[in-house]
Amino acid sequence: MAERPGPSASRPLQDGAQPAPGGWNRIVIEVEDLDAAMVALRPAGARFRSEPIAGPGGRQVLVEDPSGNPVELFQARAK
Repeated sequence: MAERPGPSASRPLQDGAQPAPGGWNRIVIEVEDLDAAMVALRPAGARFRSEPIAGPGGRQVLVEDPSGNPVELFQARAK
């Protein structure tokens, strides 16, 4: 049996940052098209913590709100 990927929130970011208790709390906003949402937010100065990553349930990316809090944009995997 092939090994399944772990939850995306348990993986380090591209810069090597590791999840830590209390440090990666966030709200999740489900979007229909993650790439389009990112394109729409970039001109407004959105700061993304990484490029989108794929997990068992779909794709997501962390973007910071104006205070620096992480907000996850999530696009569910097609069924």
